[in-house]
Amino acid sequence: MPEQKQRLSVGQKLAQKQIITQKLIQSINLMAMPVVELQETIRKEVEKNPALEIVREAGEVDAPSRNENVNREDGATEQDFFTDSSDLGYQIAPAGDSDSKRLFIEGTVSREKTLHEVLIDQLHVMNTLPELANLAERIIWNLNGDGFHNEPPDLLLTDENPELLKSALKLVRFLEPIGCACNDWQESLMIQSEIKGESPPNFEKFVMRGLDLLGEKRPEEVMAVLQISLEEWELCEAYIRKLAPFPGRLYSDDVPHYIVPDLVIRKKEGELILMLNDEILPVLRVNPEFESMGNVSGIDRDVKRFVSDYSREARYFINSLAQRDNTLLKTVRSIVEFQRDFFSGGPRFLRPLTLREIADAIGVHETTVSRISSNKYVQTDWGLFRLKFFFSNSISVSGSAKSSVSKVAAKEAIKELIAGLNANERISDQRLSKLLASRGIKLARRTVAKYRNELDLPSSNRR
Repeated sequence: MPEQKQRLSVGQKLAQKQIITQKLIQSINLMAMPVVELQETIRKEVEKNPALEIVREAGEVDAPSRNENVNREDGATEQDFFTDSSDLGYQIAPAGDSDSKRLFIEGTVSREKTLHEVLIDQLHVMNTLPELANLAERIIWNLNGDGFHNEPPDLLLTDENPELLKSALKLVRFLEPIGCACNDWQESLMIQSEIKGESPPNFEKFVMRGLDLLGEKRPEEVMAVLQISLEEWELCEAYIRKLAPFPGRLYSDDVPHYIVPDLVIRKKEGELILMLNDEILPVLRVNPEFESMGNVSGIDRDVKRFVSDYSREARYFINSLAQRDNTLLKTVRSIVEFQRDFFSGGPRFLRPLTLREIADAIGVHETTVSRISSNKYVQTDWGLFRLKFFFSNSISVSGSAKSSVSKVAAKEAIKELIAGLNANERISDQRLSKLLASRGIKLARRTVAKYRNELDLPSSNRR
């Protein structure tokens, strides 16, 4: 049998392959960024790319050059107000001194004192025994942000006697804010009432039992259980407003986090006005001086490539930002058209809306709408909402016809019905289902119960 030889064939094959470049990834990431994160990303890109230049800082308005004197109606110029200060009774310090003072002021860190620092400062000015002061300071450092013990205070004792611990606890509790160094908010409220005095009758019963029962029962039922009259109850309510259940929070060092909306939609003279919140973003351009370096004759090839590459990346970055803004505006304009009833009447008029409907309306892929609407907020006349809030599925109803009521609108109707009840009136989920049906919202009793639980509204036997 003749030996078969393996033959090698050389040929061409045509294949289609999709490759995601680094620039495309950057463009996709920019699309999903909220305005605050985008601000930081722009800063980093400007630091990294020498071809990018900030034309105008965020919130900055166009102003004359420093070397130009602004002419005023009274004939004076801006320079006149900063050069002659002899009439004011002081002289401008030399430039060196001025710079050093400015640097000192800018370098000074201003911050509020923490709870521990406030308490210890008061403790150090008091004339107390050293061992009592040392134990009190240990108690202070054992407090959490609410002003309560992290660990049981008994663990702080070494050779000290229990009586000394009682004295140290009493000492710390009398410091401002009063009521710290307690186990919980109930003990703190009772300590504060002892220090302030003149607490109303049955106040201890109101704090230790009544406030817990209010989570399950109505006020009149709690009054009956505690055997407290309406007048005594109202006195306790008025008195407790003067106290702080978590005294340490008055000196909390937690930094508040603010939501910055990406867009603002206002109704003015019957028209909806859509504004892109880009005031906190700097205005960019490709640095013309940097770009012109690549056109200098006789320049080194590596330098020319360096200038060309960074200029191209800068231009692509600016174009990606513009594409993000355009896509965001087109998406929100389409949402406004679909949800006009919401902007006129509020959340209960929110209609069902899907990503596909918006994608078809603006001519992009569904994933693009999902990406551009993620992590972004819109400020409206009805409050601040996530952009994804405006996409809501229709509620499930019997029959093949699709409901025109969104899940959000159904929840708002449930909330409105319960809020409209009298203090002594109760309404079951079955009754809620019938009332909703009279409004054209057909929901089963179990669905009503599910939506009510999602709204954190108690059942009829707890209302």
